Amino acid sequence: MIKLRQIHVIVSGRVQGVGFRFFAQQAAAEHNTVGSVQNKEDGSVVIKAQGEDNDIEAFLDQIRKGPSTFAKVKNLEITEENVSDKFNKFEIKY
Repeated sequence: MIKLRQIHVIVSGRVQGVGFRFFAQQAAAEHNTVGSVQNKEDGSVVIKAQGEDNDIEAFLDQIRKGPSTFAKVKNLEITEENVSDKFNKFEIKY
């Protein structure tokens, strides 16, 4: 049985101004994940992601690594959410 998951992730560290949102969008495409990514005023990035359990885990593994040596992911604060049908792609929010 396929299990869909939806998560809310706050990524902290050096994750703004380093191509992190574009990186997250690419990682989502590689791992069949839909949702959104957006910078927050406090310097963190918030991700909402939805996909099959194994795709979400692979997506999170890639997010933990970050896009480059310029970025530094210090922490992921992951919260499970109820699965909704509001996502049909992964988008960068401004």
